[in-house]
Amino acid sequence: MEGLTNSAAETFELGSRIGEQLPPNTVIAFFGELGAGKTTFIKGLVAGAAQIDPGQIKSPTYTYLNIYQGKTTVYHFDLYRLYDVDEFLSMGFDEYFDVGGICCIEWSERITTALPSSCMRIFLEHQGGDKRKISVMRNK
Repeated sequence: MEGLTNSAAETFELGSRIGEQLPPNTVIAFFGELGAGKTTFIKGLVAGAAQIDPGQIKSPTYTYLNIYQGKTTVYHFDLYRLYDVDEFLSMGFDEYFDVGGICCIEWSERITTALPSSCMRIFLEHQGGDKRKISVMRNK
């Protein structure tokens, strides 16, 4: 699936619609440069999946992981400051992949070798102004 959003609100809404449909144990790897809209999309996804107030959703940049409990538990990883995949594995973060929730992983290129083969991959690209190209790939 591929689409174009024209505002942060549309990016959030697309994330929310996708989040409402995700089954437990879904791992989503996000790819995109700084400012591509990953956090906005994930905020929508968390709001849709967990059915919580979007005001409660913050990026875990300094803590690596935020956990949101609601209708579905969502584990939101921000790996921007992570050194490498070994650091991720040494913290036991890979254990969250199959605990019944949804894992959203920003900067997932830092742990590609640890990602499950079945993970969903979402690519966000800045297209100028508030426009974003969003591509969703789902492995079976």
